[in-house]
Amino acid sequence: MAGAGVALALCVLLAHGVVWEARAASYTVGNSAGWDISADLPSWADGKTFNVGDVLVFTYSKYHTLDEVDAAGFSNCSAANALLSRSDGNTTVPLTSGGDRYFICAHQTHCLGGMKLHVHVTGGSTAGVPAGAGAGAPQASPSAALGPAGAGTDDGDAGIPRLDLGGSHRLGTGAVLAATLWLCVAVALFI
Repeated sequence: MAGAGVALALCVLLAHGVVWEARAASYTVGNSAGWDISADLPSWADGKTFNVGDVLVFTYSKYHTLDEVDAAGFSNCSAANALLSRSDGNTTVPLTSGGDRYFICAHQTHCLGGMKLHVHVTGGSTAGVPAGAGAGAPQASPSAALGPAGAGTDDGDAGIPRLDLGGSHRLGTGAVLAATLWLCVAVALFI
């Protein structure tokens, strides 16, 4: 009987982890237009709720950059004090803490033309973020958090085709949770 109790406790922990993981979403910024001056980025972000654990995927041409800046840099379209700067064409930004995040293209004419994005991330904590660093700004090396440099180059992700329908890819929790609970019941019955 003690084994069943341990199995039940492990199943509860597993179910909690499955539900938490299933809440994360991957957002392709700008949908099919990507991170581009032709994308209506403010409209793209409207109505979306960004949560800690979600991921922003920026795909863009060699004519653009992705720079995370503070509120002043966002307002002025200035990447002079960028918190991170990438130009690899395929940048993934994990939303690791709550607060406001600001992204621009460092080419000022592109930014002034609307190639900038402000997202508010809900959940988590903004405590301990230095003033002027921007809530949710990476505190470690940006390249460590964003994947290997050179990944996702202009040659189609090193020859690996990718079908991207854009938008949010949030996993459904219902079916995953039900399967996990059934597995837990089966394990508990056999112990």
